[in-house]
Amino acid sequence: MRGPHNIWRLIRTGATLERTGAMGAVLEAFNAPKPLRVIARTVVWPFRWIGIKGDQTLPPVVRALNALGPAYIKFGQVLSTRPDVVGGDLANQLRVLQDKLPPFSIEEAKRAVGLELAQPADEIFSEFSEPVAAASIAQVHKARLADTGQLVAVKVLRPGIERAFRKDVDAFYFIASFAELFLPSSRRLKPTDVVEHFDGVVTGELDLRLESASASEFAANTANDAGFQVPTILWQHSGRRVMTMDWAEGARMGDNGALDAAGHNRHALGSRVLQLFLSHALRDGFFHADMHQGNLKVAPNGDIIAYDFGIMGHIDEYTRRVYAEILFGFIQRDYQRVAEVHFEAGYVPADRNVDEFARALRAVGEPIFGMDATKISMGRLLNYLFEVTERFGMETRTELILLQRTMVVVEGVARSLDETINIWDVAKPVVGDYIKQSIGPKALANDLLKTAKVLSRFGPRLPGLVENALIAQVSPVEVKRTRIWPLIALGVVTGAVVALAGAWAGLAFF
Repeated sequence: MRGPHNIWRLIRTGATLERTGAMGAVLEAFNAPKPLRVIARTVVWPFRWIGIKGDQTLPPVVRALNALGPAYIKFGQVLSTRPDVVGGDLANQLRVLQDKLPPFSIEEAKRAVGLELAQPADEIFSEFSEPVAAASIAQVHKARLADTGQLVAVKVLRPGIERAFRKDVDAFYFIASFAELFLPSSRRLKPTDVVEHFDGVVTGELDLRLESASASEFAANTANDAGFQVPTILWQHSGRRVMTMDWAEGARMGDNGALDAAGHNRHALGSRVLQLFLSHALRDGFFHADMHQGNLKVAPNGDIIAYDFGIMGHIDEYTRRVYAEILFGFIQRDYQRVAEVHFEAGYVPADRNVDEFARALRAVGEPIFGMDATKISMGRLLNYLFEVTERFGMETRTELILLQRTMVVVEGVARSLDETINIWDVAKPVVGDYIKQSIGPKALANDLLKTAKVLSRFGPRLPGLVENALIAQVSPVEVKRTRIWPLIALGVVTGAVVALAGAWAGLAFF
């Protein structure tokens, strides 16, 4: 359980929320039942004095999360995109956590650059500004290259951030283990697996070389996406704790006043953010998994600029098809097919009733259609979905955690631009196009061709593999009689490869 010392950290977390005045605001934002509010505040009150004071110039919730550390700040960043869940006032307060946290000094930043790049910062950059953005893990400086005069953004990790984050994650592991041990109903959600997944993602975020690689791959995938830009990485000036890229000029996505002043259409921007995310997730299986307002700008020409690629999501092709079918089924209001897909993918245990599950999904989906998006209570909807999945024994799919979390964040960004945006209406053309391309004759031909290519690569080894498999299944007396089967299997495989290749050639011709 990652050590009982975490009990003290959890007590201090509650004490900090109470001392900063955030406890009441948090319970109110999540509409906690009155008995729970009374119990929570009664238990925490005696320990109030050990809570962290934090920066008293900040609003209570921001003050508490900022004092508690980077993992808590990450949580606040997600909530800042959901005014429909926590309320508009609190969501606006939490946006401070995206890129306006207290910075560390420019001297520390230059020292880190010099150590990482093995060259003094003043020799690499002719100009190096004070921090222009400071987030939970790193901060960014605007600089100019000494040799070319190019304007760049230099991202530098916070000193000691690795150790601080490790403490937070250890506490989360403790909570997860405690929940699994004493709350059996929580086990289907796999809390430990969820924390482990989150741990791996953020550990990767603490190595800027991996972020540079992700940015490079993302830029290649999206090079032809209209209205979207990814800054270019300058590899020669990047390392584990420092990353340098093109400077992105534009208005912050979260500044509606600046967007209006620049003449941008906020409804169009909100729709494009949603469609770009879905396109990247479904088409590429590689998407920006931290698309809050602090990581997006709008260029003067209206292009959306994405940056901060520390958290990227990846889903395999099969999972993308399942996800697309589920989305498209909801859009088409075909709840029976949505239910069947859940069963086919193994998301719901086979011993449950598919028709009952379809009816439960109908109760979730129907309120969405024909309504103004501003009247949909996302909090109530998510609560009902949780009840449905619990009743049908669905387990948490760890491979979908980032996808689901980012979907929530991106929808929140879109609604902050225009609260009337309906995610289903915007998603329909993107998901529909993907369905046409991934589920049909052409997709089947591609799958068969890929299978044939894999089999052909293993052709020389197939006889031995088949023979070993058969030997493992039969007695020594029967071994001699099985010698012919590898040859038969090889013949079948070879014939299949030839047939598939011919079929592919015919489809390509037509």
